[in-house]
Amino acid sequence: MSRTTRAATSPSLRERLRTQLADLKMPGALEALDDVLRRCDSGQLAPADAIEQLLGAHIQLRNARRLQTAMRSARLPVVKTLADFDFSFQPSVKREQIESLHTLGFLERKENVVLLGPPGVGKTHLALSLAVAAAEHGRRVYFTTLADLLHSLEEAQAAGRLAHRVRTLAFPSLMIIDEIGYLPISRTGAMLFFQLLTRRYETASTILTSNKGFEDWGEIFGDEIMAAALIDRLVHHCHIVNIRGNSYRLRQHAELARRLHQRPAAPPALDGKKKEGTATISG
Repeated sequence: MSRTTRAATSPSLRERLRTQLADLKMPGALEALDDVLRRCDSGQLAPADAIEQLLGAHIQLRNARRLQTAMRSARLPVVKTLADFDFSFQPSVKREQIESLHTLGFLERKENVVLLGPPGVGKTHLALSLAVAAAEHGRRVYFTTLADLLHSLEEAQAAGRLAHRVRTLAFPSLMIIDEIGYLPISRTGAMLFFQLLTRRYETASTILTSNKGFEDWGEIFGDEIMAAALIDRLVHHCHIVNIRGNSYRLRQHAELARRLHQRPAAPPALDGKKKEGTATISG
């Protein structure tokens, strides 16, 4: 080890570096400092590389914390990524289309995404993976189910704060509205939903998931004309993903049942012996 290297990582300098990194509020670099200096002392890192390592550690921690904050703000129920999606189980899903959506060009163009298909086929998974990708790129994201959204809007209307609530919900770059078609919607709820999506039209992107095709939306919203106007705005700038396949949840239940049936049977009791606590009834 050279005298210069030893001097550069001497205890006094090490403590000064710690103090400076703490003063600069760089906890990622502070956490990585000892390892980086050890690698400098052993000749594994040149000074410029050491600086890069420290800055990289700080940026990585900052981005991770920023993403965690964004996830909480977005109200995502769970974190799902595209890497977790099983395309082999859903061959109707076009991988190229989904991967293209994950480049987030649709956000730049203020386009919508509608995921249609029966329950359990991965609609919410794909919607959440797009939400995670958007949050990782610093976009403001908001997730809600349709039932929770309408409850929020109806509460705001009753409190005289509807205009403020609609402005707030119109702001996120990406809004995900899950579970359209699972529960009945009142006419008031349908009108509030129409008002919100009209406000977001061509100003921000919205992802919707539904277990019903567009032809059934008139029944969902209780008004064929309103549903037609809503669909017209949605599909004007829209990517439609139709998923026709089996349920992931049913597959998991089937796999669990198969494993249970494959468990080895209990060994038979030895002749002449009875289990404690049992009785034999003779005819």
